[in-house]
Amino acid sequence: MAKTVFVVDGLGGGIGAQIIARIRREIRDGVEVVALATNATAVQRMMDSGAERGASGENAFRVSLPEADFVIGPLGIVLPDSMMGELTPAMAEAVLASRAERILIPFAQSHVVLVGLAQRSLGELIGEAVAALVQALASD
Repeated sequence: MAKTVFVVDGLGGGIGAQIIARIRREIRDGVEVVALATNATAVQRMMDSGAERGASGENAFRVSLPEADFVIGPLGIVLPDSMMGELTPAMAEAVLASRAERILIPFAQSHVVLVGLAQRSLGELIGEAVAALVQALASD
């Protein structure tokens, strides 16, 4: 049975689009990729990168995340009021309440300081996130 991977992003959806493109290059079968975002622009950009379905807004987070096997996105998806305020407390709560395995990419947020992390490029971080997904899928 195919696993459902939700890629969550906001603002312009650029990080989510890159994650989806990388998933599509690395994983050929057995995965349905769903774009979930704070706004329609971000969803469209992620859909253009290869997601099968997509939705935006608080209610979409609440209704759709229970079906996720995996959630991948920047650290901000679990931090209320991140992404310049686009990620609401209810959205962050829905991500955290999901039964899905969460793979979070540690991008700094203006209201959170992350210490102890080596400086890596966006491409390297996305590569590590997708590698973690590939490993998790292989262990199922």
